[in-house]
Amino acid sequence: MAYRGSNPTAVWILIAINLLLFIATLINQNLILLLGLAPASFLARPWTIVTNLFVHGGFWHIIANMITLYFFGSFLYRLIGKNKFLLVYFGGGILGNIFYLLLAPSPFSIAIGASGAIFALAGVLVVLMPNLRVLLFFIIPLPLWVVVLFFFVIWSFLPGIAWQAHLGGLVIGLVAGFIFRRRVRYYYT
Repeated sequence: MAYRGSNPTAVWILIAINLLLFIATLINQNLILLLGLAPASFLARPWTIVTNLFVHGGFWHIIANMITLYFFGSFLYRLIGKNKFLLVYFGGGILGNIFYLLLAPSPFSIAIGASGAIFALAGVLVVLMPNLRVLLFFIIPLPLWVVVLFFFVIWSFLPGIAWQAHLGGLVIGLVAGFIFRRRVRYYYT
């Protein structure tokens, strides 16, 4: 698989949209209700299956997601190109949201955030480059698969976390990673 040296413009655009909507929700918190995904209101607001990917519930929520999107997204974008990157990002986010709709703890609970899409990016990277060394908390060097598994397990047991979206995103990322890996002769390990 060839490493593409192109500028990850799509990653920067996604980050910018997330930051703009975060500022908008700080100004008007009702936007979270309008753009967030809730099983009870999904049929009345079907756009929320995508819009919730751009809404975050607090400073640390958006910071963690955008830092991860920048590092994983930029790397993957250069590895597989813009079209496949966007397909994985939105496919993972949407499948994560479908998992959430099916497995939500309450029909009135609201899911927000890009975590399902980001777990999809991580899933592809885990398959294509499982031994890639990343710095956990910017300090501890570990293989990528260990870091992804660590955060998936930790965030699956915290209250108020949409683990269903994480699972759906990770599933599509792993599947896409295997598809991408089978379609190329050479890939990084």
